[in-house]
Amino acid sequence: MRNRVIATGAATLVMALGLSACGGGDDGGSEGKGKTIKVVAADYGDKASNASKIFWDKVAKDFEAANSGYKVDVQVINWNDIDKTVKNMIATGNEPDVLQTGGYADKVADDLLYKVDDVLSPATKAKIVPAFAKAGEVKGAAYGIPWVSSSRVLFYNKKVLAAAGVAKPPTTWAEVADAAKKIKDKKAADTPYALPLGAEEAQGETMMWEMGNGGGYTDAAGKYTINSPKNIETFKWLQDNLVKPGLTYPNPATTDRKTAFADFAAGKVGLMNGHPSVVQMALDGKVDYGVTAIPGKDGPLANTLGVADWAMAFKDGKAEKDAVKKFLDFTYTKKNLVSFAEMYNFMPVTTDAVAEMQANPKHAALKPFFEALPSAKFYPVNDTAWDVISAEIKKTGGKAAGEDPKAVLDDLQKKAEDAAAAAAK
Repeated sequence: MRNRVIATGAATLVMALGLSACGGGDDGGSEGKGKTIKVVAADYGDKASNASKIFWDKVAKDFEAANSGYKVDVQVINWNDIDKTVKNMIATGNEPDVLQTGGYADKVADDLLYKVDDVLSPATKAKIVPAFAKAGEVKGAAYGIPWVSSSRVLFYNKKVLAAAGVAKPPTTWAEVADAAKKIKDKKAADTPYALPLGAEEAQGETMMWEMGNGGGYTDAAGKYTINSPKNIETFKWLQDNLVKPGLTYPNPATTDRKTAFADFAAGKVGLMNGHPSVVQMALDGKVDYGVTAIPGKDGPLANTLGVADWAMAFKDGKAEKDAVKKFLDFTYTKKNLVSFAEMYNFMPVTTDAVAEMQANPKHAALKPFFEALPSAKFYPVNDTAWDVISAEIKKTGGKAAGEDPKAVLDDLQKKAEDAAAAAAK
C-alpha cells in the first residue's frame, strides 16, 4: 500500500491513485435467516492491550445499542490460523456472515460472496478510495471491501547504525550487507538485519526483495513467474550475503514478522522492512528510529509494496442480507475506521477517514507511508487463485533462503500454475 506527497487530504490521495470503483448486484435471498451477525476477523495486535478483539467488541456493543433486536457474535483469530479456520468453517457449512482477513478472491471463485453492491449502501461505497475499490473487483464486479491499507519502508535504528559506524542508511543490497556486517562486527545489535520469512507474512517480505531485483510474482500479463531467474537470484543473494554470514535470524523460514517487529521495538535489530504499525511500537520501546525507501539491488525501490486487507460478506451466512448491510455500513463509519487505523498506525481506506488522519498532527509520522502509497505495487489479490498461492508461499516460500532456491521456487511455481488452472475451470 504508497512516492508522491499526499498533503492536501483525501481528494489528493484519490487523484493520485486515480481509479474508480464498480460493482454488480446479486440478490442472494434471506429467507429463514436471522438478525445475529457472525463476524470473524484477524488479530493485528501483538499484546493483550492492542488485541483486535477490543475494537470488534466495541463495534458490536455500539451496533447492538443502536439497533434493537440485532446481535453480533465476534470471533478474532490470529493471522497464522485464520485461513485454515475459515476453510474449516466453509467446509462444515458454518460460514461467517462477515469476514475480515487478508484476501477474498478465492471465495469469489467458489461463489461464496455477496457482491459489494448487495451489502454496502451507495453512500458508504462511494467513500472507499477508488484504487482499493478497484482491487476488490473480479472480472469487473466488486466482492472485496477494503479494510485497511499500508505501505512498506526500511526502518533503521539510528543508535545501532551510529555505534556500528554506518554513516547513512543503505540504498542498495550491497550497502545492506555492508551495514549488517559492521553491526555484527561491533556487536551493536543482536540481529543486524531482521528477515522474517515465516508463515505470518512470508509473501510480503519475499515480494519486497524480489521487486528489488526486477522480479515479483507475476509478469505484466498476470502470468505467475515465481521461479523466474531474477527471483532465484534474489534468494541466492539473501543466502550468501545475509543468512550464511549470520547477519540475520538463523532460520528466517521459521521467523515471523511479529518477532522481527518486537525485536526492533526492543532495540535488538539494526535494519528491517516494516509497515506503519512499527512506528508506535518503536516509540513505545523508546527506539530512536528512522525510515527510508527499501533498498533494491542497484538502488532504492521506486515502487514499494502496498497492502490492503479485506472484508467480505458470505451469501450462505446465517444473518439476513439487510442485517449484514446494516452492520457493514455501521462499521465503515469514519469514527470506526479511524479508531481501528489508529490502533496500529495503519492507513484507512475511505476518503473521509484518510482526510481526518492526514489533517491530524499526531499522525505526522505516517507521512512517509502516505507518500509511498500512490505508486505502490500490490499482490495479485483479485486473481481467484492468489489466496491459494499466497498460502503456499507462507508455508514453504521462506525455505528458499535456506535451501536450494530453484527447487523451492520451482515447487511453488507448479502449485501456482495448478491453482491458476483450477480457478480458470
